Amino acid sequence: MGRDFAYVILGGGVAAGYAALEFAKKGVSHGQLCIISDEPVAPYERPALSKGFLLPEAPARLPGFHTCVGANEERLTPNWYTEHGIELILGTRVISANTKLKTLLTATGETITYKFLIIATGARAVKLEEIGINGSNAENVCYLRDLADATKLVNMMRMCTGGNAIVIGGGYIGMECAASLVMNKINVSMVFPGSYCMGRLFTPKIASYYEEFYKSKGVSFIKGTSLSSFVFNSEGKVMGANLKDGRYLHADMVVVGIGARPNTNLFEGQLAFENGGIKVNNRFQSSNTSVYAVGDIASFPIKLFNDTRRVEHVDAARKTAKHAVHAIMEPKTISDFDYLPFFYSRAFSLSWQFYGDNVGEVVHFGDFSGTKFGAYWVNNGRLVGCFLEGGGNEDYVAIAKVVRLKPVVLDLGELERKGVDFVVAMSQKPAVSPPSLPLKKSVYLWYAASGFVVGASVAAFAYWHV
Repeated sequence: MGRDFAYVILGGGVAAGYAALEFAKKGVSHGQLCIISDEPVAPYERPALSKGFLLPEAPARLPGFHTCVGANEERLTPNWYTEHGIELILGTRVISANTKLKTLLTATGETITYKFLIIATGARAVKLEEIGINGSNAENVCYLRDLADATKLVNMMRMCTGGNAIVIGGGYIGMECAASLVMNKINVSMVFPGSYCMGRLFTPKIASYYEEFYKSKGVSFIKGTSLSSFVFNSEGKVMGANLKDGRYLHADMVVVGIGARPNTNLFEGQLAFENGGIKVNNRFQSSNTSVYAVGDIASFPIKLFNDTRRVEHVDAARKTAKHAVHAIMEPKTISDFDYLPFFYSRAFSLSWQFYGDNVGEVVHFGDFSGTKFGAYWVNNGRLVGCFLEGGGNEDYVAIAKVVRLKPVVLDLGELERKGVDFVVAMSQKPAVSPPSLPLKKSVYLWYAASGFVVGASVAAFAYWHV
């Protein structure tokens, strides 16, 4: 039993939806393309799960956040795929792949053959058992990676109004879920081993602002320690948590956000790997010329910073998927992928964006007692990154433009004095590109702690995906 396709997208997340739309734009014929996903629904904007889906009032629900609404493009409902002759093979797990034979074997015993494969399997949540703690299967322990996880989390929040929640982890998932729990009238304690939240991106000063804001909303931060074990009741529910510093916390529910791992097991030993992901060139072509990898799992060249990175972020998922399809369908017209790392989030009344690289000397600016502030990163005399809270569209467009130029900075004090006005003024000057350097191999991973941040155009935002 089997089926043949010219193009197969393996995975049903954000990248799959954007790749499908790009295939349609490039004129893929009916019956040539299929998407295989272990989820039972068509691709959707995963960032919605940590935002609008968790709202206590007027929450986002499918079909409202199917891809590709996150980038202000068409909403690809199941009917859209039918109308475009794209087959959705949903609720189907692929158990093995053979890149030499160009075949995928599903759990139902079907063999699917392809000419070109796009691997868009994304990442999975790291489970507690992977760090030696039991409890993931408890009814009131929640993760947040897919629609089923989000549905469980919503149901638990409804049952725990007025109760106590422990959030394990201080990254994106932890911060965004903590905000949603508070909005659902649940008391929140965040537990993480670092000395401040969002340690992979924030500076201590930036983190302090957000921690104080969260505290004003009732969130308690327990830093410098981690979970040791759970205490269960007779029904197998978690009723409390023992921490490694000896403290005990009562819990009506637990949310775990301790990182993510790329879903690449099917291709280990068959494709080249780098930075924990599948190594690809600037066309997202793997070591097998018929296989492409996009999104969280792809380790791709970052031309701007002369290295290779794996970027777990929705903006990268969207853009890498579209670029790969262009490379497959129109290889003679495709240019090198030139990506500017981009992260952002919104919680409560806060809204920040970051562009570039957070390496080098940090220069903070703005009013940290107010609502608009940020930081620049200067490395080897060049501006390489910028973070801004509370900016407007003009600010963020300017930041993206100027960081891409990597201008020489002669006076750090000027950055501090002028703040975001520095990049706004520079963005209005004629562009001069920085010198290009030979590609060097990266020895680190650049990623959003759990991969769950929102990506959209800087010009518009929708409540369900930011």
